[in-house]
Amino acid sequence: MPSRHAKSPQQLHRNLCRQLQQHSIAYYSYARPTISDAEYDALYQELLELEREHPELISALSPSQRVGAEPLEKFTATEHFAPMLSLDNAFSSEQLRDFDRRVHTGAPDSCAYLCELKMDGVAVALTYAHGNLVRGVTRGNGFSGEDVTSNIRTIASVPLQLQYDYPESIEVRAEVYMDTDAFQAFNAQREEDGLAVFANPRNATSGSLRQLDPRETAKRPLNIFCYGAEIIVGEKPATQHELLLKLQHWGLRINHPHLYLETSMEKVLNLCTTLESEREQLNYEIDGVVVKVNSLAAQQSLGATSRAPRWAIAYKFAARQAQTTLEAVAFQVGRTGAITPVASLHPVQVGGVTISRASLHNWDEIARLDIRIGDHVVVERAGDVIPDVVKVLTEQRSGEEKPIPMPESCPVCGAPVVKLPDEVIPRCQGLECPAQLSGRLKYFVSRQAMDIDGIGEKLIAQLVEAGMVANIADIYTLKEAELLTLERMGEKKAHNILSAIEASKKRPLHQLLTGLGIRHVGVHAAKILAREFDSLEALQQIDAQTLETIHEIGPQIAASVVHFFASPANRQVFERLHHLGVHPENQTTLQHQGVLAGMHVVITGTLDTLSRTEAKNIVEAHGGRVSSSVSKNTSFVVVGENPGSKQKKAAELGIPQLSEAELRQRLAK
Repeated sequence: MPSRHAKSPQQLHRNLCRQLQQHSIAYYSYARPTISDAEYDALYQELLELEREHPELISALSPSQRVGAEPLEKFTATEHFAPMLSLDNAFSSEQLRDFDRRVHTGAPDSCAYLCELKMDGVAVALTYAHGNLVRGVTRGNGFSGEDVTSNIRTIASVPLQLQYDYPESIEVRAEVYMDTDAFQAFNAQREEDGLAVFANPRNATSGSLRQLDPRETAKRPLNIFCYGAEIIVGEKPATQHELLLKLQHWGLRINHPHLYLETSMEKVLNLCTTLESEREQLNYEIDGVVVKVNSLAAQQSLGATSRAPRWAIAYKFAARQAQTTLEAVAFQVGRTGAITPVASLHPVQVGGVTISRASLHNWDEIARLDIRIGDHVVVERAGDVIPDVVKVLTEQRSGEEKPIPMPESCPVCGAPVVKLPDEVIPRCQGLECPAQLSGRLKYFVSRQAMDIDGIGEKLIAQLVEAGMVANIADIYTLKEAELLTLERMGEKKAHNILSAIEASKKRPLHQLLTGLGIRHVGVHAAKILAREFDSLEALQQIDAQTLETIHEIGPQIAASVVHFFASPANRQVFERLHHLGVHPENQTTLQHQGVLAGMHVVITGTLDTLSRTEAKNIVEAHGGRVSSSVSKNTSFVVVGENPGSKQKKAAELGIPQLSEAELRQRLAK
């Protein structure tokens, strides 16, 4: 990489920041990626490593500092440079023609309109001084809003620095939103995690921007489109269209594919009709078209009322709600066992589409709506998201409506259903549940779990479809003759897969625990449990109170573990695994036997052949523990290229230093 030729850490840091900024703008603002995701990630990791070794180089403008602020106690009110006014609405072609007549009366020479999609998001103002992002404020009451700068900085499509010939000072107007598919995935994950879901992308966006901890906002899939600006110090363009192109030129993201310059109101009307019919094809929510006088001089001449500009109007699309009846409720089982209620509705047309099913999300939402089978309800359709029941018309009840019960057993496999006290979603506890099978198998064979090379998503789909596996234990019953019946399976590939399956039988206990997919038990918790217990059999005998005495094992993990091992069906699977030769080695035993048993190791700098994660795994596999800082308890430091302050501290404390080659020699003994 060019950045590696820098003569000093300072130059290397500047080069990395500049490259990452340019690649980010190319990706988000121009939709023209200049490098692959893997290459970008490699550059970003190089920056993180450099800043770990030279923390004095970190600045607010570094790409690594998008999530650098401490949680706030509250948001502060901040005034806008110029008011962020509302828009008047038009709901018919005649209202748009009235707007056109008013424009030509107030600005006779104005003849062109710029039409933009009306995003259904949250309006914000971004202030840049000397090209640097200094403030992000919500619209608020139009004159002042909440300072959410720390949260705005976490949005990857917001440049921290502008590029090229940017003005000295500018306040950019933008809309923060969530793409539909990202919102669906975000809501699905919240359901899996037992959290309340959001009714629509706008609510999710608003809630995300108002998180007091920017680290939480950074987890939300926020995006942005810029639609205007107040140039405070700098040259102003002549038209709205030129202004938006300037914003894009400076590195800001605009909705470039959907800018429409029309020369008459009749063309605007035709465009609005077309866009309304095509709105379902977009991957984000819009609720209309914003029509603006293109000439900025004409905008100035037309002026504004106390609440809205006279040079712009929002043509609003028809609402996408309808009334219908809840006829029944079905239960869906997700890949992690989450059971969600789905409403079966009397078919109704919403936005040109027939709706017969809608999400009820969870039983907390059912209680909030006070919804019952037989109720008359209002359903809302938002893009491609499954429709939601947003209101119950309780005044239309007959008294024959029935409550919606929570299932006690899985509707797919019949296994017990458990709802933990701090979650809103009940879960199937069955390891053999067909609804969870593919997801469980994929996780079980993954590298962080049993690490069975050669079994990927496509092969899992084939094995499930062919009926060769019904649970994770069936993997260890596979025979070469069976595998050879599958499409694109040769003898060598089948042999390699069976060898990998055989090798996995001796994986450490924590990898098997990870692969079981116990709720709330990830890699770290699995390692803690494996250090405390000798086997799965030992874990099956432990109660929640005992588990909670273990450091880092809280009530949530303890309850989940106890429920999981209490399932008779799960115990049968464990017995089969044992019978089939799956005898995991205890992690504590391995650590005591390893050549690095009891040692504390620090890794610094860039190693010749190993990544930081690979080196950490090797040290832990040989009984050692990897620490992030050097102390008197450090056994030795593994030193790579550009080691930084950790090497210096090790020298001051007289702690041994090893190269990667010397580490390998020690492990080979």
